[in-house]
Amino acid sequence: MLIPFIRFKIRLFGGGYPVANHKSAAKRARQSVKKTATNNARRSRVKTAEKSLVKAITAKDVKALPVLLQKFTSEIMKAAKTGVMKKETASRKISRVSTRVSATK
Repeated sequence: MLIPFIRFKIRLFGGGYPVANHKSAAKRARQSVKKTATNNARRSRVKTAEKSLVKAITAKDVKALPVLLQKFTSEIMKAAKTGVMKKETASRKISRVSTRVSATK
């Protein structure tokens, strides 16, 4: 049995190989891999900022709260702006965390 010649092979995470039949499809597959990595990194930064802020709230570290709140707000709004999460979700999370920070002071 002959194996057909594959011109555009794109390696994805997990070892999968989606086979693109056109140049444009191969390019879209490459862009998709890059965009997924970028989105995952941004989502991870948001989660890390949220965890550190919640940790400071539970520890009642009043000095660190304004800095951590500002960092969390910045990261989550960047994520909302780039489409990683919806703007409504971002503003809801900011509102809830801000309320907790205010209650801590």
